[in-house]
Amino acid sequence: MRPKTNRCSVRELAFAALAGLVLVAGCSKPPTLVGEGDRLQILHMGNKSDPQELDPHIVQGVTEHNILQALIENLVTEDPTDLHPVPGQAERWDISPDGTVYTFHLRAGIRWSNGDPVTAHDFVRSYRRALTPSLGCEYAYMYFVMKGAEDYYKGKTQDFSSVGAQALDERTLRITLNGPVPYFLSLLNHYSWWPVHLPTIARYGDPYQRNNRWTRPGNFVGNGPFVLARWVVGHVIVVKKNPLYWNAASVKLNEIHFHPIESNDTEERSFRSGQLHVTEEVPQSKISVYRRDSPQLLRIDPYLGAYFYRINTTRPQFRDKRVRQALALAIDRKSIVENVTRGGQLPAYYFTPPDTVGYTSRSAIRYDPEGARRLLAQAGYPGGKGFPPFDILYNTSESHKSVAEAIQQMWKRELGIDARLLNQEWKVYLDTEKRKDYDVSRAGWIGDYADPSTFLETFLADSGNNRTGWANAEYDRLLKEASRLGDQQTRYELFQKAEAIFLDEMPVIPIYHYTRVYLLRPEVRGWNATILDHHPYPYVWLAPRPEASLATASAAAQRP
Repeated sequence: MRPKTNRCSVRELAFAALAGLVLVAGCSKPPTLVGEGDRLQILHMGNKSDPQELDPHIVQGVTEHNILQALIENLVTEDPTDLHPVPGQAERWDISPDGTVYTFHLRAGIRWSNGDPVTAHDFVRSYRRALTPSLGCEYAYMYFVMKGAEDYYKGKTQDFSSVGAQALDERTLRITLNGPVPYFLSLLNHYSWWPVHLPTIARYGDPYQRNNRWTRPGNFVGNGPFVLARWVVGHVIVVKKNPLYWNAASVKLNEIHFHPIESNDTEERSFRSGQLHVTEEVPQSKISVYRRDSPQLLRIDPYLGAYFYRINTTRPQFRDKRVRQALALAIDRKSIVENVTRGGQLPAYYFTPPDTVGYTSRSAIRYDPEGARRLLAQAGYPGGKGFPPFDILYNTSESHKSVAEAIQQMWKRELGIDARLLNQEWKVYLDTEKRKDYDVSRAGWIGDYADPSTFLETFLADSGNNRTGWANAEYDRLLKEASRLGDQQTRYELFQKAEAIFLDEMPVIPIYHYTRVYLLRPEVRGWNATILDHHPYPYVWLAPRPEASLATASAAAQRP
């Protein structure tokens, strides 16, 4: 939200005078953003922070996904109830009997927001861009299921025609995979696979380099249900309904306003005062209050994700895996989820969330302070003596700070080591992690699709999202073998072996498995609990409710 100032503009004074007249005349409160939004079909969302960017081949977070899914649509999109793949820009597709060739048939008449036709060539060009190393796509490894993609990305060939992406004609796209990939259609719903309009990008700079201004309002060209209308850093991003979207007649929302509010307390107050329809989080201290007084506003949904700490294994004190294991064993995860987060989260004793499409790791860590002390002593630091102080990095958030403080105290109490807290704004934090200029760093990973590979492949040696300095050849071999197989049982056994290596090496420390804890107004319709917390906007709308209901909720939430 905009910071307060001590000076009033002419516009603000005029508005205040008008508001005074309204109050005198009618003794009623001025309309809230929510009230006006309900009337005009404008959804107001809390979105935690300003996005890193709005380029789908560069970004790497939930904040960015929330906005991009309004602006760009891929070949397939998601059903609003269970997220199974449904036709998007492609009206249908064919799959070869061996599961390795997908042929997509694009809809007739689909257009970019500037009026240009969307063609199969746009998708091929987009894939080539994402696989060009100079762009630095963090998710390039997700393309490696496609024939020839890994060789092209690693410079083993300069001929993109050897990659399994071909435009057979303007409306027919063929993608050839290395082997059967059971989750491939769901993988396409990750933004790294989404198309971009290359002529627009080229107009504002090199399409294969970062820092291109094509993503700014007035420049952005997409093919989704909304277009980018306004981006005021630190205040709001506004998207408006796209009249050229192929299914525009079914889109009920006229606008979505994404409000970057890093403070959970500020966000909750904004919700309570009628400025937001939905929040990103809930202050930990308010969860019990809403449970008691306004349960209809509190949502605690299943969420396929892991909250963990990355360890920079290039730091001298963290090169010994016994040190990393000691840090992990000294954390009381049950205490954290019961006394700190308090939102139904599950203690994480392995990395991949339990029962991820039938997969649960057989290997696990535990809470064992005595074992942790033995390991630290074996590594040369008995009682923590001689262990250098280090920083716990986290992006600005009261909840991240609370978890970090709890772990800081556990490490001091159980191991005798000192950790300092270091918070950074989202974009700075991402850059710090990418440069590996940290000691230990708070992190979260939400599944990009429903399959164990979305978690384990994050820490492949060539993954742009690894950022720990850790690599293991056998771990990589097991996962790459699994990526070429279609049989679930065989794949899952390979995942079990890989996760056992991962938990023994401990380049990250699992803390808890997420639930999605947030506030949602009942007038928001078509918003379903989904395991990835995706809510396709063409299916969302607002059913106006009396302003009095907002006041009732506000009063209830203020009770101690």
